[in-house]
Amino acid sequence: MSVMQEISSNVKNMKQLEYSLLAKWTKQIKEELRQGVKKPYKDVIDVSWGDPHRAGVKPLTFVRQVLAACLYPQLMDSDKLPVDVRQRAQRLLGKCAGGSVGSYTETPGIPNIVQRVSEFITRRDGGVPSNPKNIYISPGSQWALVNILNVLVNPEVSPRTGVLAPVPCHATTILSIMRQGAAVIPYYLSEEHGWALQVEELHRALELAKGVCSPVALYVINPGNPSGLVQSKKSMQDVIQFVSEKRLFLLADEVYQDCVFGENTKFVSYKRVLAEMGPPLSETVELASFHSASKGFMGECGLRGGYVELVNLDPAVMKCIYSLFSSDTCAPVLGQIALDLMTHPPQQGDPSYPLYHQEREQIRATVSQNVKKACEVLNSLPGFSCQPVEGGAFAFPRVYLPPKAVQKAKEEGMQPDTFYCIRLLEEAGVLTSPGYEYGQKEGTYHIRFCIMTHQEVMDELLRRLSNFHPKFMKDFS
Repeated sequence: MSVMQEISSNVKNMKQLEYSLLAKWTKQIKEELRQGVKKPYKDVIDVSWGDPHRAGVKPLTFVRQVLAACLYPQLMDSDKLPVDVRQRAQRLLGKCAGGSVGSYTETPGIPNIVQRVSEFITRRDGGVPSNPKNIYISPGSQWALVNILNVLVNPEVSPRTGVLAPVPCHATTILSIMRQGAAVIPYYLSEEHGWALQVEELHRALELAKGVCSPVALYVINPGNPSGLVQSKKSMQDVIQFVSEKRLFLLADEVYQDCVFGENTKFVSYKRVLAEMGPPLSETVELASFHSASKGFMGECGLRGGYVELVNLDPAVMKCIYSLFSSDTCAPVLGQIALDLMTHPPQQGDPSYPLYHQEREQIRATVSQNVKKACEVLNSLPGFSCQPVEGGAFAFPRVYLPPKAVQKAKEEGMQPDTFYCIRLLEEAGVLTSPGYEYGQKEGTYHIRFCIMTHQEVMDELLRRLSNFHPKFMKDFS
C-alpha cells in the first residue's frame, strides 16, 4: 500500500470507527453521570473540538448585541444597547434586501460587507491592495475550499489529480480533497523542529507522487492545526518559490491568524509575503487565502461565516468559481454580519470599545496562560513531549506509549492513541482526539486538545491528566 493510500485509508477508518468509539463512550459516560453513577469525576471535559464556545469561552458582548439587534430591530428603539451597537445594526440592516437578515444576498456576499473585508485585508497586509471582486463570502472556510478544489481537481483524468497536504492535518480537509476525486500527497511537518514546514520535504513528497498522480496544488495551514506552528517569513518565501517552480496552486488556510501566542512570533499572510517578493512571482503565483469568523477570539462556529480571497486567477476561472458559489445562492446573512464585526471591531472612543477590549484581552491572556501551563505540565510527565504552541487553538503533544499498551490496543482492534484517549475518557473524564485522526509518522502517537477554554477548565484537565498518565504508564510498563 502506498503512503497516499495509507493516509486515505487511515482517515476513512478514523471517521467511521475511531471517532464513533469515542462518541459512543462519551454518550454512555454522560448518561451514567446523569443517573448518579459514582465516578472519580463529576463531568466530562470535552476539549476534542476546535469550538471555543463549546469549551466554555463566552461570546463577545458587542458581537451578540449587534446580532440581536439585527434579528430583532425593535431593540434599536430602546437605550438598553450602546449607541454604536444600534448604529452598526442599523447600517447593516440597511444593506440587507428589505431591511431583513432573512433575505437572500448577492452570491459573493453583501457588497458593503465584501468591501469592508477587502479594507480589512489591505489594512492587515500593510497597504497591499485587495480587490473586493476577488473575495467571496462563504458558509465557512471549508465550504469555500471545497469549491476551489472543485475547480482544480478533474476526477476523470488519469493519472489522478493530486494535492499536497501536511501531516498532521485536520481530517475534514483530507476528506474534502478525497471527495473531489483527488489523491492526497502527504508531506510531513518536522516535529523535532517545532513542526516546521521544510521545502526539502515538499520535494520528497512530490518525487514520491511521480507516476501516481498529477499534482496541481499545495495546501498549507498557518497558524497550524493541530501543530500550533506559526510559519516564519523565510519559510513562506521558500514555499512560494516552490509552488512557482512546480506550477502549483497555493491554498493558504489562515483561519487562526488572530491566535498567535509565541514570544517574538507574528502572523504574516501569504498574500503579503507574495506581494513583497515582487514580480514575476507577485503577478503569477495563484493563491487562495481562507479566513473565518468561526475561529480565533470570536469563535462563532455556528454562524458559518468565512471568506476566500483569490489572487492572480485567470478571468475565465473566476467566472467558473462564481458559478460554483452561486449553486448555494449565498452565505448565511448572520455569518456575513459576523465577518463585518470581526473585520471592523469597535475602535477606541466608541461606547462599546472598553468592554470589547477587556473581553478580548482576557481571552488572549487566558489562552496564553493555558498554552504555557499545558506545555509545562505535559513536558514534566514521563512519556510526553509537547512542542511549543505558537498559535492556533490546539496542543498536539506526542505520547510515547509502552509496547504493552500498543499490543493491547491492537488486540482490541483500535489504534494505540485511540486506546489511550478512551482510557483517559473512561478513567479521568477528559475527551481528547487521537493523533491518528490527523496523520502522523508511523510509530508515533499523539493526542490533540483545544486550549481555548477557561483557565479553571484547563487547570482541571491538566490535573486529571497528571493523575491518569503515570498510572496508565505503570499499568502497561
